[in-house]
Amino acid sequence: MSAHTFGRRSPAPPAGPRVRDTLRVAGRTGFTARGVLYFLVGYLALRIAFGDGGNEADRQGALHQIGRQPLGTALLWLLTAGLAGMALWRGAQAVLGGRTGSGHGGQGSQDGQEGAGKRLAAGARAVFYAVVCWGTATYAAGAGSSGGSGGSGAAGGSGGSSDETSKDMTATLLKLPAGRWLVAAAGAALCVAGAVIAVRALRRAFLKKLETGRMGRRTRTAVTASGVAGGTARGGVYAGAGAFAVVAAIRFDPHQAKGMDDTLRSFAHTPAGPWLLVAVAVGLILFGLFSFASARWRRL
Repeated sequence: MSAHTFGRRSPAPPAGPRVRDTLRVAGRTGFTARGVLYFLVGYLALRIAFGDGGNEADRQGALHQIGRQPLGTALLWLLTAGLAGMALWRGAQAVLGGRTGSGHGGQGSQDGQEGAGKRLAAGARAVFYAVVCWGTATYAAGAGSSGGSGGSGAAGGSGGSSDETSKDMTATLLKLPAGRWLVAAAGAALCVAGAVIAVRALRRAFLKKLETGRMGRRTRTAVTASGVAGGTARGGVYAGAGAFAVVAAIRFDPHQAKGMDDTLRSFAHTPAGPWLLVAVAVGLILFGLFSFASARWRRL
């Protein structure tokens, strides 16, 4: 047995051609599904900004909008499949690192050098999308059993709004030993994640992951603008939700925690008024469009 075996763990072998093709398809369908969700959340937030607050601006509200359409249940299952593809692709990144891609343009060899931190992040994203996929499947099953209306039956089967979920999780954590510190740490982590997302968007770091050489000049300009504006808005929402979690920990009050819907609504109550919510909502719509562009031009 060689000294190399004892010195460090051997990297995972690169995926074969068929596996790479499958993962590429999974990734592209996943980015498409992500785009649908963010586009609809932004659309709902925009309606709230202009006085129509009937629907929640979160994943639950987005699913409700889809379920109301003709063939809504079928569309929900297509969305579920896309989210499953994203979970699969992210999971493959965690296991294989950068060896899931084709390596064109030298990117594959660079991705192969990524460390354990990036693989751990990919694993966390895989778990997140698996949870979202499960919730969407549950909603779709409920919509189907209620005749595809997307009404209360479907809503009841999907686990409630993001606001209810956030408050329930915060209340559960606050009951634990050192629960206040756990909630504060989670909130601080969300704030940091939001800041990182926004800064990376402003620095246009996402362009390194796109096949910009295949874009026309106008297309690249549009994709860059949507990536910057969309990523900044997305980071702002993450940071806002994290700030509310920190406040909930300080005040020892789970009702201070807010999900995506309440976080977005809170932007309308700042000195900037509803116009800040309009800006964030448009940013989320643009992030949805950027996700569609990622489905087309992302290096996978």
